[in-house]
Amino acid sequence: MACISVHSLITALQLVAILLSVESSIHIYERDPFREVGNAYLVSGGSEGVASSRFIPLPRRAFRSTAHDGLSYIRFENITFWRSKAAADQHPTMAYNSGLVQIIIFEAADRDNIGGSPYGGQRAICCTSDLAKLEGCKQGEVIRAPSPTDANWPMVLNVHFRGRQLSTQLKKKEVYIKKTGMYNLFFISCDPKLKGMKVSGRTVWKNPDGYLPGRMSPLMKFYSIMTVAYILLSAIWCLQYVRHRQDVLPLQYCITGVITLGLLEMIFWYFDYAYFNITGARPVGLTTWVVTIGATRRTVSRLLILSISMGYGVARPTLGGLTTKVLLLGITYFVASILLNVTEYVGIINDIAGRARVLLVLPDALLDAFLILWIFTSLSKTLEQLQVKRSSVKLDIYRQFSNALGITVIASAAWIGYEVYFKATDPFNERWQGGWIITAFWDILAFGLLCVICYLWAPSQSSQRYAYSEARGEDDDGETESLCNETPQGGIGLVKIERKEGSDSSDVEDDMQEAKRE
Repeated sequence: MACISVHSLITALQLVAILLSVESSIHIYERDPFREVGNAYLVSGGSEGVASSRFIPLPRRAFRSTAHDGLSYIRFENITFWRSKAAADQHPTMAYNSGLVQIIIFEAADRDNIGGSPYGGQRAICCTSDLAKLEGCKQGEVIRAPSPTDANWPMVLNVHFRGRQLSTQLKKKEVYIKKTGMYNLFFISCDPKLKGMKVSGRTVWKNPDGYLPGRMSPLMKFYSIMTVAYILLSAIWCLQYVRHRQDVLPLQYCITGVITLGLLEMIFWYFDYAYFNITGARPVGLTTWVVTIGATRRTVSRLLILSISMGYGVARPTLGGLTTKVLLLGITYFVASILLNVTEYVGIINDIAGRARVLLVLPDALLDAFLILWIFTSLSKTLEQLQVKRSSVKLDIYRQFSNALGITVIASAAWIGYEVYFKATDPFNERWQGGWIITAFWDILAFGLLCVICYLWAPSQSSQRYAYSEARGEDDDGETESLCNETPQGGIGLVKIERKEGSDSSDVEDDMQEAKRE
């Protein structure tokens, strides 16, 4: 008999459930094989946060279930267990019970109620002869201690093979959830003769307001709020854009594109979750579209911030020789981002964790780090350039932008630390009800930074004052004042013209030299 330690056993069971759970409220089993764990054979049936049912229908009473009926349950549909012919032939043809499979449903808080130990120190899932004498469990079955809050939990459903049947099926059944919690489902057999058994069918997990998994339910409301926020931002921006369309800068075209992509992303995310909530499965096509839009929005946003930091449209007319490098970085980031998000949300390889997932997360993280470094390096050069040129208005805008960007980076670093702490201290997802904020924070942060950019570069009558100009005009208040003090009245125009001509050539040369250096 193989035994494993208490913590190793329970941790293995629940982590397997979490890692192998599909991003759906409908868990499908396609002849999934039972794996040997300790002295038991098991298959993880899923792990989800489920809110308590608002009421429990009376038994044997016809009730038509709908997505928003207030019921929470786990429904078993066409659950069939298959054993080998060799295993079936070991029993008499008329045997009433020729094999037992048990379905265990337990809340994460009750994980220590599964399994037992005859002499302490080590724990077994299935009841042995020693445990039967000491704890009164039934030999050959899963050891289960009743929960202190409800004696019927953890829930155990028994399914028997008859005679030499190669398969046996559980009748359609619904297990109603009376208490909010993170629930785990396992198919377990303690019979060594059933080694190599498989399971097929599906389970449907439902919350009171629909089929959306409990940890994701708040996100549907969140994206509806974010959609309204983007609509308001779009309305304000468009109003200013139309009023001052004659003074629009190239940079403001890019900002308009980011706002549009953000609005589309929030709308599609809402419809994605709404569909998921009604049907219990993610719409692969819609999810792929929204992930693509999201990756595009993140890429364009980062390139916009990088371009602003380089002084595009304000301190320099074009990016010059850097255009190719910026576009290449953008394409690379887009590919890395879309691969990561398709994996995470569409669920193409949801059963792969560890190294395979790191291979997708690492490039995205490294590109973000490189972008941050490039952005702040370019921003420092632009600020220095504006100081030298004494462009007070532009310098003030860039200082505000750099402050906002610095706060964003600090907040991002702090949140990453919190996210690592949150996940490290909650291995069984018991704090699943607050997990949605981990995802929501990044959308809020991105929206906040976009609002700052929209405020600083909003279309207005004075937009052209922020634009790149070869001539030194209104911005150079300090230089004009010094010229007036040092030059006779008749020489003001001559001196200013000479300085402008010199400025024209020096500005162009500075931009070319900077592009070559970068």
